[in-house]
Amino acid sequence: MKMRKLLLSATVAATSVWTASASAAEIQFWHAFTGRLGELVAEQVETFNKSQDQHTVTASHKGNYSETLNAGIAAFRAGEQPHVLMVFEVGTATMMSAKGATKPVYQVMEEAGATFDPNAYIGSVKGYYTTTDGKMLSLPFNSSTPVLWVNKDLMTKAGLSADTDLSTWENVGKALDAAKAAGISCPMTTAWQSWIHLENLSAYHNTPFATQDNGFAGNDTELALNSPLQVKHIQALGDWAKDGKFIYAGRRNEGGANFRAGECMLFTESSAGYAGIKAEAKFDFAVNQLPYWEGTEGAPQNTIIGGASLWVMEGHEAEEYKAAADFLNFLSSTDIQAKWHQDTGYLPITTAAGDKTKADGFYDANPGTDIAVIQMTAKEPTANSKGLRLGSFDQIRGIIDEELEGVWAGDKTAQAALDSAKERGDRLLRRFEQANK
Repeated sequence: MKMRKLLLSATVAATSVWTASASAAEIQFWHAFTGRLGELVAEQVETFNKSQDQHTVTASHKGNYSETLNAGIAAFRAGEQPHVLMVFEVGTATMMSAKGATKPVYQVMEEAGATFDPNAYIGSVKGYYTTTDGKMLSLPFNSSTPVLWVNKDLMTKAGLSADTDLSTWENVGKALDAAKAAGISCPMTTAWQSWIHLENLSAYHNTPFATQDNGFAGNDTELALNSPLQVKHIQALGDWAKDGKFIYAGRRNEGGANFRAGECMLFTESSAGYAGIKAEAKFDFAVNQLPYWEGTEGAPQNTIIGGASLWVMEGHEAEEYKAAADFLNFLSSTDIQAKWHQDTGYLPITTAAGDKTKADGFYDANPGTDIAVIQMTAKEPTANSKGLRLGSFDQIRGIIDEELEGVWAGDKTAQAALDSAKERGDRLLRRFEQANK
């Protein structure tokens, strides 16, 4: 009954938008979700299609984030591009530089005559996908931030209270010592190592990851990921890896399977891990804020988003753009966005969706699910903590992953690895700058 009421209210809320479209249109939506997230996206699309008879959205999975971006670029070159393309946050600069390939969301909404207020989106999300004068280029959809997931059963096995203070990396180190002493095979693992342990580490400690305001101020930027703070953190993880206290499982989210299976005590991962952990975990779990290093001025600041936004592609008919506008407005509507947040752990991208979730009592009933929101909004973002907008960043992440793997294997010091990542990454940034003058 509650679900039917939710879907009905979402339908009613969006009726004024949908009636702006005079003719039926079919649009293609390409995304990168599988598993539980894929099921929830399919549910959203089905709800939209059933709630009105003007348009039909067909959703297609195109691989992981990198593969979906590459598929979209290849399709545009072949003249077979979808109407709406999911692009992860590190592809933002690439999409901005793809002149003639994308149609800015603010323009899509204006031409469709759709009701659209960019100020409805929370600042830490909106700023990532807007121009300097506040015009929205792509629509925020699934925005997350990293947190620390805790297997409370393994904490007990390690002789620790489930409420042990894990707010600092110093305290995490002590907990890992206890886990190893208790014979726990995987004291800690991680997903998305560059995003969490360098990009967010930097923002959370108000330290630049790159010059030129992390790329927001121009393409003539250089990486700054080899500062003493960053070296200290990566070396600590390297030392823990050598001691068997940090278990590296892979570059993406391979470690998630280990944590959900109950093998690992601590897990640094996206807040959006909630959907899978809630569905699969057979143990008591908790979510904590991402730890920070004591004594760092300004820390903790705020973390930055991951996830993706939805880009509208050029080369389609006016009625199809009206359909795209209706679909995007539906995805941002308060009831739909609140349900998405509650189901997945992704941030509520609008203030109204967050307020509704709180009013619904969801945070009280599910302790810790508001951690990501608090972590992102407790402080006003600085130039070092509002996000990253770097060209060729997907490839740069590949370089970072390779260098970090050298540290985890004991083949490189953190300083040598990060110095090399900066040198190699800067070469890609110079090429991107030259290509986009």
